[in-house]
Amino acid sequence: MRFVIYAADHEPPHVHVYGDGEARIDIETLKVLTQGALSDRDVRRAVDIVEAHQALFLDTWRKYHG
Repeated sequence: MRFVIYAADHEPPHVHVYGDGEARIDIETLKVLTQGALSDRDVRRAVDIVEAHQALFLDTWRKYHG
């Protein structure tokens, strides 16, 4: 899976996850905002990864978005 935070994106702080599909995960609440063709299993794994590295993802988001 590939995790991407786009510099020209919108609130809430979120990360795009790409694999055999796509999902967007809210970094603060860990809520799945959208899920497009990424399997439920991969989405659960992605949420676990975002949770484990939540501070890093939030720091990266704030670096680009203030």
